Amino acid sequence: MSVEFIGFIANSNASETIVRQGPVLDPAYIEAVAKAHELAGFDRALLAFHSTTPDALQVAQHVLTITNKLKVMIAQRPGFTAPTVLARQLATLDQLYGGRVSLHVITGGNAIELRQDGNTLDDKDERYARTSEFLDVVRLEWTSEKPFNYSGKYYTVENGFSQVKPQQTGGIYTFVGGGSDAAIEVSGKHADTFALWGESYAQVRDVTARVRAAAAKHGRPSPRFSLSVRPILADTEEKAWKKADEILERATALQDQTGYRRPNHATDGAKRLLALADQGARIDKRLWTEVAKLTGANSNSTALVGTPEQVAEVFGDYYDLGVNHFLIRGFDPLPDAIDYGRELIPLTRELIARRQAVRGEAAE
Repeated sequence: MSVEFIGFIANSNASETIVRQGPVLDPAYIEAVAKAHELAGFDRALLAFHSTTPDALQVAQHVLTITNKLKVMIAQRPGFTAPTVLARQLATLDQLYGGRVSLHVITGGNAIELRQDGNTLDDKDERYARTSEFLDVVRLEWTSEKPFNYSGKYYTVENGFSQVKPQQTGGIYTFVGGGSDAAIEVSGKHADTFALWGESYAQVRDVTARVRAAAAKHGRPSPRFSLSVRPILADTEEKAWKKADEILERATALQDQTGYRRPNHATDGAKRLLALADQGARIDKRLWTEVAKLTGANSNSTALVGTPEQVAEVFGDYYDLGVNHFLIRGFDPLPDAIDYGRELIPLTRELIARRQAVRGEAAE
């Protein structure tokens, strides 16, 4: 299996430890982070979706324009754009930018936020059922060579057809995430890659087994797996843990300004991370849970702490468990992305290439 690194491009310079100073949409910052990711050797970068933030499709187009090789992973929530329309939007971008587009499907666990966009389905299992139909239609729009009809509970299409098809054969590469049983079922049917947050080895074994079983039920090969984590690096392990303590201290002090406070609800994915945090601050070799505990695990907030060599070794462990996409971002996003490109990314690629050689695996 090939290994891939995915970064994160925010709309402005902000994080759990950085209070945004500039505009909500900062083009200069977006350009700097996008170019830094490309130079650092990232394969693609995630553009997030929230109910009040700038449109990820348009930001992604800007990123594609100012880079040459970097792929984009565009987050979208089913239910707010017609699937036929979104399919053509993504296919058009994919043709314009040489097949550099991927889709990240997030159904959304926070019904309160979803209502800001007009959602009327408060039952999460029902939202995932809508997601499944949504992806049925999207895939038909990408692949059907003649007009098609689709009749479901949530979507009905008559003589649907798209003249523009993705450059990627079979349709645009699709990531699906979620922590519930319903999310597992949808991923088994639709995902090219299932997206996990930064969880323990035991949790990864559990979830990947469930996703593989769901895919088998639908007669599909297993999706690939992505792990999202926040590397905290230094030239010694002692310095790395000191840096982690400083990040926690700063994140705690700035909660009122950054807004990264523990919410009144928790998604299934967040509950898994919080359950992990209840087991201790340090899990397995070097998985650190304190920021997840502080913020309610409202986003990917667990970290791997150590030297670049030590964190690369843990990535190798996750690779052995079936993970081959690593979504990494720092608490100081721009300099951290540059730093990851200096040692962590090349060290991990080298380590996994050596393991592939020993096992006689094709790197693809």
